[in-house]
Amino acid sequence: MSELWSESDIGVLRLPSGRLVRGRGLRHPLAPGPPLPSYALYLLGRQPPSVPWESDWIRWPDFRLPSDRKAARAALTDAWERAAGERVEIACGGGRGRTGTALACLAVLDGVPAEEAVGFVRRHYDRRAVETWWQRGYVRKFGR
Repeated sequence: MSELWSESDIGVLRLPSGRLVRGRGLRHPLAPGPPLPSYALYLLGRQPPSVPWESDWIRWPDFRLPSDRKAARAALTDAWERAAGERVEIACGGGRGRTGTALACLAVLDGVPAEEAVGFVRRHYDRRAVETWWQRGYVRKFGR
């Protein structure tokens, strides 16, 4: 098991179970000093550049929803499971819309009611997370 994130690390969301997941915008460079992820899930319209840690990619165009919803559910579930013992990072271009949506889905997996998950992420990660009404709808449907 690797050393986990700290709540003081930039962009780290604490889920109700205590799992810590870092959200990040790839347009912003990594801050100096914080630990690197041991696993990352990238949410982009095109394949991300390679990184020196284990990662997966979901094709997810900006302001939209994942192209393959079944694969997205499996990848998000895997990320949530890994967060119990690994430094997991969820990232898109800006770190708000797609990342916020994915973090809200992780919150649903962690027991937050789907109708409350967007508010949870906005309170504890970024007040502007989950940018579009269809992203909010995706989170609500994710709970079913």
